[in-house]
Amino acid sequence: MIVSLSGTLLSKSPVSAVVECGGVGYEAFIPLSTYDRLPPAGEKCFLHTCHVVREDAQLLFGFATEDEKRVFSLCTAISGVGPKIALSLLSGLKPADLQLAVAEGDFKRLSSVKGVGRKIAERIVVELRGKVNPVAALAAAASGGDDSRAEVLRDAMMALANLGYSEDAARKMVQDVLKEDASVADIQTVLRRALAGAAK
Repeated sequence: MIVSLSGTLLSKSPVSAVVECGGVGYEAFIPLSTYDRLPPAGEKCFLHTCHVVREDAQLLFGFATEDEKRVFSLCTAISGVGPKIALSLLSGLKPADLQLAVAEGDFKRLSSVKGVGRKIAERIVVELRGKVNPVAALAAAASGGDDSRAEVLRDAMMALANLGYSEDAARKMVQDVLKEDASVADIQTVLRRALAGAAK
């Protein structure tokens, strides 16, 4: 099982990349999100990979982040969602946004991705809802990829839940704070504004 590639990037396109490792070139199919993060050809690169073995082929799928790989694996475990649809989902949505759409049951957002119809979007939500933490999904989506900010937002939602608010209510309160000021990044400010908004 090939779980990663580390070597020289020989070539890349929006759908695949070829990485030379120890004199052997490996082609991996990739989402657009990974393509955007690849270095120029000729430079060193690293990809997390999923190795899929079929009767008629062995395929490699490459990802810039562990999170992309995890979401890909979750999606391809769903009946009727193959690697092609999973790559389309990751090309159309960031992993955090995809997980947030699942957590919120946002079929419309998922089905807006090319190749994903309403039925498949519904199946994805049903199958993955129990595997996605809605608090972590919102925090990651709202943080813009900033792990420390995601932790602040996650802690704020947990603090609100500890104050007696339901998980859904806490999530909505933090969302409302972010709608008013998307740049807020410390837990005290988030909590103060969230509680002030709830008191209105």
